[in-house]
Amino acid sequence: MKLNFQKYSNSGEPLFILHGLFGNLNNWNWHSKQLSEYFSVFGIDLRNHGESPHNENLNYSVMAQDIAQLLDDLGLSSASIIGHSMGGKVAMELALCSPERVDKMVVVDIAPVAYSEGGDGHLSAIEGMKALDLSAVKSRRDAEAFLEGYIEDEITRKFILTNLVSQNKGQYQWRLNLQAIEKNYPRLRDKPASSKPFGKPVLFVKGALSNYIKAENKSETLELFPNAQVKSIMGAGHWLHADKPKVFQKIALDFLTKKDEVSD
Repeated sequence: MKLNFQKYSNSGEPLFILHGLFGNLNNWNWHSKQLSEYFSVFGIDLRNHGESPHNENLNYSVMAQDIAQLLDDLGLSSASIIGHSMGGKVAMELALCSPERVDKMVVVDIAPVAYSEGGDGHLSAIEGMKALDLSAVKSRRDAEAFLEGYIEDEITRKFILTNLVSQNKGQYQWRLNLQAIEKNYPRLRDKPASSKPFGKPVLFVKGALSNYIKAENKSETLELFPNAQVKSIMGAGHWLHADKPKVFQKIALDFLTKKDEVSD
């Protein structure tokens, strides 16, 4: 699949940025612009998200293959990757299955483990998006008022509504592939596949207020990524790059620009 992407600069080593579930490349626009001073940055819409094509298949194997195809299409042998949440698992899948395609990797608030299907509001968000009568929506305010019954957090509601777009004659529709996301949601909770450990440098960055990366994940993480380190950002939750953008930017940049002799 040929993914939609935006290139932010032409100089420096390539850096791919992968968004999370329900997101798109624009969520990382500020960071992409900042990092483009140092890297050739590519913001990417993963399949069934943003402006990328829709497909009924949605799992980490096919999404990693999409990234590998994009590397090929761009004539790149490898790139460093920043991946948030679902995007972090896509990055991990690619690194574990095709380690030669990944240089350094920053995994943002997700661990290489399987998660239970409840507890983080995704299913309620999907239910709300499905229940919204798009033919009756006259404005985003209408849509947000309806979604209050399904998504309590205002920031999350507004994030979800970035996927609501107005088409011809003012008709609204979801630009993400809601049907495929709902059908494949259990697969998005899976841990990435692994054949052998990925030995190159990996930085896991967690929000101190988030429960996605826990202390008990340490041994499982190091089995797959023995050259990994973890940094925590105080006062930040799951969207730590939005909660504390300058702090995250410095942590990521310090890691990505540091010279490291460790190889796989």
